[in-house]
Amino acid sequence: MGKTTIDFKNVSKSYFIGRHKYRRLSETLSAVTSKLLGKKTAIAQTKFWALKNTSFAVKKGETLGIIGKNGSGKSTILKLISRITYPNKGEINVDGRVGAFIELGAGLHPDLSGRENIYLYGAILGMKSSEIDARFKEIVDFSEIHKFLDIPIKRYSTGMYSRLGFSVCAFCNPDILLVDEVLAVGDINFQSKCLVKMDSFSKSDKTVVFVSHDLKAIKKICSRVILLDHGKVVNDGKPSSAIADYLANYAQKSLE
Repeated sequence: MGKTTIDFKNVSKSYFIGRHKYRRLSETLSAVTSKLLGKKTAIAQTKFWALKNTSFAVKKGETLGIIGKNGSGKSTILKLISRITYPNKGEINVDGRVGAFIELGAGLHPDLSGRENIYLYGAILGMKSSEIDARFKEIVDFSEIHKFLDIPIKRYSTGMYSRLGFSVCAFCNPDILLVDEVLAVGDINFQSKCLVKMDSFSKSDKTVVFVSHDLKAIKKICSRVILLDHGKVVNDGKPSSAIADYLANYAQKSLE
């Protein structure tokens, strides 16, 4: 393994979860009317800690899997690495260009064509126009959207959105590739192709961080797995160990 590319030091991240205090239909209708008239309505806010004093490091050439039940902080970690959001406490150091495929449709404009979105999303990910030109054919070939390249992507299926988004991220030449559960919307053949591509990244001495509930995929391509519970790292080690811990002690709880 090479140098450290991602370093979390005692990172905490909280969100305020808002909930309107009214519960009856009449109260709801009254609140909607007030909103239309520009009046403020009372909202009860609760602070939710997505991460609590979380520390870990990822090295160059490592493929890190992150697992845990819903709400454990998995996606928050990816958003922090890609600087979509920032921590309340702690320090995060990221060394290298990040390609983040963590939210379906993010970086894509529905009124633009597939061709135009390749250039738009590529620019958002830090690519120069000349770099996109050089990788354009690879992106289109991998995404398999040739016939639909010049139509607005608002006409695309969710699977086609997924194909286009992942392909741009994978071929923007990132040092760090972040992939969230959104990959699950693609068909099985495309998912398999994506896993092979992700595996090739680590073999090219690049870093991959993969969040998924697909434990077979996690075990197949990850060299190390972090298990999160309520925003804390409860297991950090070999995939077989972290997955066994999750199945034995946490997966059942999420079903209860």
